[in-house]
Amino acid sequence: MLSVFRTLILLLVAACTMQSTALAQKTSKKTALATGEAYSSREEAMRFADDIAERRNLDREWVRQAIGQSNFIPTVQRLMRPASGTFVKNWRVYRSRFIDPVRIQAGVRFWRANADTLERAEQEFGVPAEIIVGIIGVETIYGRDMGTFRVMDALATLAFDFPKTDKRDRTQFFRDELEQVLSLANRTNIDPLSLRGSYAGAMGLGQFMPSSWVKYAIDFDGDGKVDLFNSQADAIGSVANYFKAFNWKPGLPTHYPVAFDNTRLDKDTLMGPDILPSFTVERFTALGAVLRGDALSHPGPLALIELLNGSDGAPQYVAGTENFYAITRYNWSSYYAMSVIDLGAEIKAIVKP
Repeated sequence: MLSVFRTLILLLVAACTMQSTALAQKTSKKTALATGEAYSSREEAMRFADDIAERRNLDREWVRQAIGQSNFIPTVQRLMRPASGTFVKNWRVYRSRFIDPVRIQAGVRFWRANADTLERAEQEFGVPAEIIVGIIGVETIYGRDMGTFRVMDALATLAFDFPKTDKRDRTQFFRDELEQVLSLANRTNIDPLSLRGSYAGAMGLGQFMPSSWVKYAIDFDGDGKVDLFNSQADAIGSVANYFKAFNWKPGLPTHYPVAFDNTRLDKDTLMGPDILPSFTVERFTALGAVLRGDALSHPGPLALIELLNGSDGAPQYVAGTENFYAITRYNWSSYYAMSVIDLGAEIKAIVKP
């Protein structure tokens, strides 16, 4: 009887031990996923590495190691998810995030330190200094905040684990960017795992995605290499070159003031093309938009730009030109474009009163 009882006790202890071990393993696995699982364990990622190596004629083991040592970052996935709940656009609040004393004073110092380079970029590319300064200020506060994520971690997370809750499936976009950064690192003899940037994989003072770095980044300081992290001149020239590639029109304003004639206003038609300039001045005014001064002789198409203010007040409107649209090629947002324009204008008013 004692022997049977002892056997039952031993079986109970063994069962408890097995259960505890299984729970510990499960908890350990969850912890590993939360802190970043390496993509070396993902067959899909390793197949993609092999495909890149073959198509780009890169060393297979080098590519596999670079992707394999990249980690899944839950924070990147979370930041990429669209905001939950109802999002109310508010231009005044949005603007206040970028047009503030700290950013303006940093911009003044940046402009004065790079005055000759900005002038040279304006002469070569036709892009005003205030637009270049506005972009770099909005993006990174002139290099103060270029991002702390490992670019390989960010791109791998979005290439293989793009959030399912996002209706946009941008998996292919980020796989292309992952391929571009590996190709760029190979050509420039840089360790891809050393690169730091935003949660989306953007890099440098102007926050260029890898494909934009490859297409538009230039050596503007003449040292024989492109360095958007440490060379302010390269960043300035590259931003200007980017806008030239997206059809910046030298001498053209970015926007004009606009009012409405409510007796003939057709706002639905005016708002139809969104931020894409689509109306001649004649058609624009025929639909009830009121322009004055130089705007009446504007040579190209216009768009009605609406900047909502939530419950804080009525929306604000401007007539956007092709150059306003060019700024939105950097970030597809009229709020972003106006912040770039306003920040650059505030800084210019101090540097060149």
